[in-house]
Amino acid sequence: MTLDDDIAQVLERESEEKRVSFKEIVNSTLRRGLVAGSMSATASPKVVSRPFGGGLLPGFDPDRMNQLNDELEVEAFREKAPRETP
Repeated sequence: MTLDDDIAQVLERESEEKRVSFKEIVNSTLRRGLVAGSMSATASPKVVSRPFGGGLLPGFDPDRMNQLNDELEVEAFREKAPRETP
């Protein structure tokens, strides 16, 4: 087995810090990776999404919905606000 230089350096450093053999570090790292990989593959359920048609009527402009909402809010505010007498 041939390791990339950067991976080998990280494993050697960890081997020295934990005072265990290089072989033990490689094996434990591979085990953790394999367990994590198998857990993530089985832990996440398959999600299926289906598109839903909006069903907008012809001539309806969805981009103007915010403008309509603003106009309705202003109208409601004017109705609730007390009238000023000049």
